[in-house]
Amino acid sequence: MTPAAPFGPRDFQLVLLRRMADHQPGLVEDARHELGASLAEMREANRRWQAMVHAPRSRGALARYRSVLGEPERVVRRRIGDLECDALLWPVPLWPDLRFEVLVAGRGAVWNEWLVRAPGAPGPSLRTPQDLKPWSCTVDEAARAFPPARPMEGSAPTRWQLELTLPGGERCVAEFTWGLLQRLRP
Repeated sequence: MTPAAPFGPRDFQLVLLRRMADHQPGLVEDARHELGASLAEMREANRRWQAMVHAPRSRGALARYRSVLGEPERVVRRRIGDLECDALLWPVPLWPDLRFEVLVAGRGAVWNEWLVRAPGAPGPSLRTPQDLKPWSCTVDEAARAFPPARPMEGSAPTRWQLELTLPGGERCVAEFTWGLLQRLRP
């Protein structure tokens, strides 16, 4: 049996895609082909990631991200309410205008991990429900575009939901995986 190749950024992108496949199989299929990966490779990347996350003596989440993604492209100090934290940002080649962001507080405790718009990259123009297409925006972009937005619990650890107020007062629920819009529900 040959040892597995080191788990790197390409594998991590396959992990992101694996969870998104539940809602957007067509987009995931196209992205997987762009990476030159088979369905079996995507499943294997996800299996290896889950094994790393759930290993009895696994390293902490921050150390895991650094070992898989390397040094972050950027580290930014942020204040969110009363909490001061560091935002570590890594490029994600599948989505050149996005970055994978890990928010770290205190003694290296990771408390959020998701895709965000890259600093300086123009965000989408979001004015109508038709603008909310799969993979078009991040959680914070949708929340800013359609206030008031109410966060709701997602169906899995890497999923978020926002109740949005559309023009005219109608409400809908936007579902996100790894911070990227997947679908809109009434």
